[in-house]
Amino acid sequence: MADFLVAALYKFVHLPDFRALRAPLLEFCEKQGVKGTLLLAEEGINGTIAGSEAGIRAVLQRLRDEPGLADLSHKESWAPRMPFYRMKVKLKREIVTMGIPNVQAATMAGIYVKPEDWNSLISDPDVVLVDTRNDYEYRIGTFEGAINPETRSFTEFPGWVEAQRKEGGVLHGKRKVAMFCTGGIRCEKSTAYMRTLGYDEVYHLEGGILKYLETVPEDGSLWRGDCFVFDERVSVRHGLKPGNYEFCRACREPLSPEDKAAGHYIEGVSCIHCHDKHTPEQKQRFAERQRQVELARARAERHIGERVELKKQAKARALAEAKARREARLAARRAAAAAAAAASGHAEGGPV
Repeated sequence: MADFLVAALYKFVHLPDFRALRAPLLEFCEKQGVKGTLLLAEEGINGTIAGSEAGIRAVLQRLRDEPGLADLSHKESWAPRMPFYRMKVKLKREIVTMGIPNVQAATMAGIYVKPEDWNSLISDPDVVLVDTRNDYEYRIGTFEGAINPETRSFTEFPGWVEAQRKEGGVLHGKRKVAMFCTGGIRCEKSTAYMRTLGYDEVYHLEGGILKYLETVPEDGSLWRGDCFVFDERVSVRHGLKPGNYEFCRACREPLSPEDKAAGHYIEGVSCIHCHDKHTPEQKQRFAERQRQVELARARAERHIGERVELKKQAKARALAEAKARREARLAARRAAAAAAAAASGHAEGGPV
């Protein structure tokens, strides 16, 4: 079994005190040795974390102890290496940013479809199947027959919908629309948005692609390719096994072995997607960064993660030393005051 348990989670729920949750939650995750990112907003929580099985279980229970999160669901997979460098808990306006106000995903989301029923739905010729993810995610894998909105971020999705509702668009005059995304969160918000536009038969894949790949056998699957994930695994396949993609460190695009062999690929510096998008000065900086990574690799160190941990340890030491100095100064002042008071008492003929 792999060493690190990865948990992807989200829930749309009203969290009026989400700001107060940040600091204690970050401290608890760090004490459990858990890393990753959690986003908190008034509309809920979203994130992916990794760590030991005991650490992840402890954090999930800590979250479920919060009001409104008792039924928080999550999806699990295993990774051979820690897929995150640090733990972050961020405060946001939205846990998934669409940029459209008053989209109530908690109460207005579309019709949930379980993974085992998904194939039947999307095989219906009257259903328009839409991949709500970004173009780079679609490129490495999607469902058979899915439409690519060709967005670079989720904030572009409402504009695509508005354009496709017009005459000649793929949504014009359509009654049945099925949507999917990585873990389900974007679909809850996108289907809620569609319902505000008058679409009543809007479906989405419960648990997202990850739950489908975990549940549906590969020989009966309509999924083609890998599923992009937002951590150092880069992609997963059926059974949530790690895929064979890796990041271009210059542009963060996912690269297959074929992409790397196609030309323009220099590790850490450029790839087929970005070789003509960076200046010579930028490429020089990337090359120096890659040189430092390789030096750290040769020393069996983790360049980014090691540096972050060392900074955290140095900061903790500095804070502890500063606290000790303050306490020593305070003790010295108290001792001096006590000595002065005693001397004053003697001078005034006090008891000896």
